[in-house]
Amino acid sequence: MAWAPSTYNRSWKAVLQTARVQSVTLHELRHTYASTVVRNGAPLIIVAQALGHSDTRMAEKHYAHLAPSYVADTIRRMAPYI
Repeated sequence: MAWAPSTYNRSWKAVLQTARVQSVTLHELRHTYASTVVRNGAPLIIVAQALGHSDTRMAEKHYAHLAPSYVADTIRRMAPYI
């Protein structure tokens, strides 16, 4: 179920004020989380599942380039078909 801004807006603003942070959206926080775990080597399937995606397409599109071994892994995976 998608969250409407009214579901979290007031609470999120209170969290930001307590943390003395000017402005961070939940979308930015989610993106930072995904980027960080990918850069630290988490498999894209794990990232996709953590973000609630049914497959890895979105994780691949937005985060795969951040994985340290993504290019090498892709080449190795595709080599038998070339």
